[in-house]
Amino acid sequence: MRVILTGGGTGGHIYPALAIAKGLLARDANTKILYVGIQDGMEARLVPEAGIAFKGISGKGLPRRLSLETIKVIGKSFKALWETKNILREFHPDLVVGTGGYVSGPVVLTASLFNVPTLLHEQNALPGITNRILARVVRRVMVTFPESIAHFGVKNKLELVGLPVRKEIGQISREAGAKRFGLRPDQLTLLVTGGSRGARTLNQAMIAVLEYLAKRPDIQVIWATGTVTYAETIDEFGKRGISWECPQWRVLEYLKDMPEALACADLYVGRAGAASLAELMVAGIPSVLIPYPFAAENHQEHNAQALVQAGAAQIILDSECDGERLWKEVDRLISQPALLAQMGVAAKAIAQPKALDKIVDLCQANAWR
Repeated sequence: MRVILTGGGTGGHIYPALAIAKGLLARDANTKILYVGIQDGMEARLVPEAGIAFKGISGKGLPRRLSLETIKVIGKSFKALWETKNILREFHPDLVVGTGGYVSGPVVLTASLFNVPTLLHEQNALPGITNRILARVVRRVMVTFPESIAHFGVKNKLELVGLPVRKEIGQISREAGAKRFGLRPDQLTLLVTGGSRGARTLNQAMIAVLEYLAKRPDIQVIWATGTVTYAETIDEFGKRGISWECPQWRVLEYLKDMPEALACADLYVGRAGAASLAELMVAGIPSVLIPYPFAAENHQEHNAQALVQAGAAQIILDSECDGERLWKEVDRLISQPALLAQMGVAAKAIAQPKALDKIVDLCQANAWR
């Protein structure tokens, strides 16, 4: 089987596509995979690093306002259609799978015009505009959240599959997770992260929260501040006279061992990207979510609300997130172990731990042979 995967612009589109690639190869090592992305996008670096063949095409997201730049972008999109046509003729795919982002547009559209079987995967509760448009021309649309179904006008094409997560999620013992960070497995642990780059609003609020937690040695903290905001966060500790090197705290620049962190976490505080939430659900971790306010179409807030409705999370808007507000919510939850346990059960109830298997099944069922 020969498969073209496409998706780009953000890691949220790229990493699911790479997970699908690995799943297809694990099922059949003879599968040939080509990833088509924007030639100067982050996928041009990440995909070859993952050992997947890559072809770049022209493209850029449309500006939100009509301008001269809009005309240039439209021109690039037409060029991308021509480039995609040539790639299809050279590669002869049995299937094309799009995971969102503007690069999916020309690739999936051109493939459908050539009658190549096409699938989409939508990871967010509020589908992106590209996927909402492409849904009308593809064979099947795979979704992560049931809430996204209402936003598609092609209900007969939809499949609830979830979002692939790392196989280690939910498989590591609490003891092993705590040992990795030099923490105690019998103490309540708070996991905080604003993503690899960091979230300034969250970090500022967390410093104030740690002022409260300094009086609570029974509460452990694993906090990844993000690479961009680590130095300023440590400086802020100094300005406030707080020692961030408490024996029960782990203040890190970047969290490399998320499966181990989730294994020993009792409560998560952070952003509401689809990949993070999928891991929380599989691990059964309750959460306080602060959606990134500038995400496209505010999709992180929609993701967070899906977990809130299920009873698995609480939400604090970024504009309302300060130290006092965040501490009030964290304190309320950690003071009620029964509620935390109930939220964890609710998270696990809406998880899709077999997401990758379902996606690979659909790929194999819809591809030409």
